[in-house]
Amino acid sequence: MTGSRRSIKVLSTNITNAIFRKITMLVYSAMGFFDIDVDQYNEDNYKEDDCGESQSPPNIEALKTVLRNAPISSRNQMVKDAALNVVMQVLLSMKSSQIEEAVNALDRDQLDILMKYIYRGFETPSEGSSGQLLAWHEKVHAVAGVGCIVRVLTDKKRV
Repeated sequence: MTGSRRSIKVLSTNITNAIFRKITMLVYSAMGFFDIDVDQYNEDNYKEDDCGESQSPPNIEALKTVLRNAPISSRNQMVKDAALNVVMQVLLSMKSSQIEEAVNALDRDQLDILMKYIYRGFETPSEGSSGQLLAWHEKVHAVAGVGCIVRVLTDKKRV
């Protein structure tokens, strides 16, 4: 391999790694992994959470963040694969009872992107993922309708 090709390959790998790290950091920060205040658990400072709060769970915020930053226009397959891995981690980490709430919190474009990731997840199944993805597909179809499926299957941009 010549010197220029080698440097392009190294640069491409570094860019891919940087994009993956950025997406991962966005997801983890949305899930609240980096926002832990240890002092809040001191007995003197501890307060019970109010049940009446209408704040989205961290998993839903992570899903919104991942879908908002989906590399649809990218031509680099490694970036798309890394994003798929992050999306699959978020989808598979949600409880079945949270799926409907998460789907209802998304807009039409985000539902279309989510459906693209669901179909992409079906391409490479892992243990237990197919059943969870079917549950996601059912809820997205219930909210977005058949139009979402048609838009995803006819769109040239892939995730």
